[in-house]
Amino acid sequence: MKNFDELNVLELDTIREIGSIGTGNAATALSGMLGCEVKITLPEVRIMGYNEAIEWIGGPEAITAGVLVRLSGEINGIMLSVQHLKFVNLVLEHLVQRTVEDYSDLQDLEKSALVEVGNIMISTFVTALSQLAGITVKLTVPCFAVDMQGAILSVPMVEFGGQSDYIMTIGADFICGGSVVPCRLLLSPDVFSLNFLLRKLGILDE
Repeated sequence: MKNFDELNVLELDTIREIGSIGTGNAATALSGMLGCEVKITLPEVRIMGYNEAIEWIGGPEAITAGVLVRLSGEINGIMLSVQHLKFVNLVLEHLVQRTVEDYSDLQDLEKSALVEVGNIMISTFVTALSQLAGITVKLTVPCFAVDMQGAILSVPMVEFGGQSDYIMTIGADFICGGSVVPCRLLLSPDVFSLNFLLRKLGILDE
C-alpha cells in the first residue's frame, strides 16, 4: 500500500499527466459553457499536506466558494473546485451578465451557475481520469459553500485525515479574453483508491 507521500518519480509523473489532461478537458468544457475561448497554462500538480494546501490556495482565513463532489464506485474520494472571486466573476459575466463585489452579493441564480460550472469541470476531469484508467467512477450531486478556505478544506481532512496527511492539488491559470484567472482543483481519493488507480494505470504491481 502506498500513501501520497510514498509515491516515486514515475508515479508522480503519471499523476501529473492525469492532472494535465483533466484540467485541459475542464478548460475546454468551460470554454463551451462561457462561449469564449479559454486557454490554460501548464497545470501544476503537487502532493501537499493539508495545511500547506490551504496556504497554497490563499490561506485558511481567505473567503472562497467551493463546489464539492464525492466520488464512488471503483474510486472513492472527494473532488473540490475552489472558486476565487475573479473566477466567480468570469463565470457570472458570461452566463448572467452580472458581476459581484463580494460573495455575500451572490443570489440563487448566480450560485446555481457556479455550481453548474464547478460540477461540469469536475465531471469532465473525472471522465478523463476514468477513460485513461479504464475505470468507473460515480459522482454525487454537487454541494456549494462559501466559507473560509480552512473550513472548506476541513471536509477532506475529516473524511480522510486518518488515512493520509496529504492531498493532491492541481493548479493552473485560465486565460479568457486577455484576463488571467486562477483555477484550483483538489482531488482526495482514499488510500485504497490511490493504490487501485496506480495498478490500473500499470505503474504499481498487483
